[in-house]
Amino acid sequence: MKLLTRLCFLLLVSAGASCSKKTIEATQVCTTPSYPTHPKAASFQGVLDAYTQKGLPGIALLVRDSLGTWVGASGMADIEKGIIMQPCHISKVASITKIFMATLAFRLAEQGKLDIDAPVTSYLDEDQLKNIANAGQVTVRQLLNHTTGIYDVIKDNGFYLDVLNDPPRHRNQEDILQFVRGKKPAFPAGEGPGYSNTNTLLLSMIIDKIGGKPHQQLLHDEIIDRLQLKNTYYYYHDPLPEGKVAQGYYDLYNNGNIENLSSYNTGSGNGYTGLYSNVFDLLTFIDALLISKTLVSPGSLAQMLTFNPKEEEDSDRLLGPGVMKDFIHRSNNEYAYGHRGRDLAYSADLFYFPEKGQVMVLIVNYGTDGDSRLRPTFYDLRTAVIDAMMQ
Repeated sequence: MKLLTRLCFLLLVSAGASCSKKTIEATQVCTTPSYPTHPKAASFQGVLDAYTQKGLPGIALLVRDSLGTWVGASGMADIEKGIIMQPCHISKVASITKIFMATLAFRLAEQGKLDIDAPVTSYLDEDQLKNIANAGQVTVRQLLNHTTGIYDVIKDNGFYLDVLNDPPRHRNQEDILQFVRGKKPAFPAGEGPGYSNTNTLLLSMIIDKIGGKPHQQLLHDEIIDRLQLKNTYYYYHDPLPEGKVAQGYYDLYNNGNIENLSSYNTGSGNGYTGLYSNVFDLLTFIDALLISKTLVSPGSLAQMLTFNPKEEEDSDRLLGPGVMKDFIHRSNNEYAYGHRGRDLAYSADLFYFPEKGQVMVLIVNYGTDGDSRLRPTFYDLRTAVIDAMMQ
C-alpha cells in the first residue's frame, strides 16, 4: 500500500485508466436512535470534531461504559453531496470481517464440521494449494492466528495494479490467489506471527467446502441473521443498500486532496474483507461474542482469546485466532479484545476493554491501509478517544 500512489500514476500513464470510478450510490440522510445524555458527551464530541477539523472526512463513534451508551458523529458521509456523517450510516469495516469469520469457524467446529487443528491439506486439495508456499505445512488454527508465514496478497504490487485497472471488479478467491502463487513466504511455517489476509481467504475456501453452504450464507445463518444485524452486509455477495453507505476517501495522489474511492474493491467477499456495517450492529456483535458470550462456547472463546506472546513489530497488539489483543502498551490494564479494520477508503475499530468494562466502536470513512498525510491523524484520533474513555 505504501506504493499505491506511484502505482496509480504508472497505471494512468500506461493505460489511461481513471482512478476515480465510482459505483456506490450517493449517500442520504439516515435516522439515528437516541440515547440518554452521557456525562462525557461533550468530551467525546469534542474529540470527534477536533479530528474532522484536522482533515478526517467523517467519524462515527459509539462508547458503552458503566455510565451508559454514547453515540455520535462528526464530519461528512458524502462530501460531494454535503451529507453529514451520522452513526446510522453504514461503512466498510474491512478486516473486522476476520473476527466474524473466526467466530463462524469456531461455531462450525462446535457442530463437528471443522477441526481447528487439522492440516489445511485435509480440506483443500493440491490444485487449490498449488505453489502457495507453506500452505501444505500448516493447520486451520495457524490460519486463524497468523503463524503460517503465507504471503500476504495485500502486499503485492501486482494485485494493486489489477485493482487500479478495474476498481469495482468482484474478484473471487482464485482471482486473488493468482497473486500469491509462487511468492516467497514471510517466514517458516509455524513461526511468526505475521498478519496475512491470505490466511482468512484460505479459511473461507475451507468453509465453502465443509459447511454445507457457501461461507457467505453461513455468515448470515450463524451470525448476521442470528443476531438480527439489519444493517450488516457482506459485499459483494450482498447488494449494498442504496443511499445508506457512507462514501470512502483516500489521498490517492499524496497531494493533500482526498479522492472518493468508495468503489475500489480490494477483495471484498473472500473472507478477509467485505463486511459493511454501522456502530450499532457492531456493538451487538461484540457484546454477543465477548460480553454476553452467546455466540460460541466457553471453550471456543478461551481459544479465541489465547494470544501469541510474541508481538508483531511496531504493532501494539498480540494476535489470537481471529481476535486481537490491542493497546497492550497502555497503562492501568487498558488493553482491549477485538479487531482493527483497515482498507483503501475506510477504517474501523471494534474493541472491548475487559478490565474497564467498556466498548469502543469507531468508524472513519478514510483509508489507513496505506501511507498518507492523514494516516497518523487517524491513529492520534483512536488514542484521543481511548484517553477520553479512561478519564
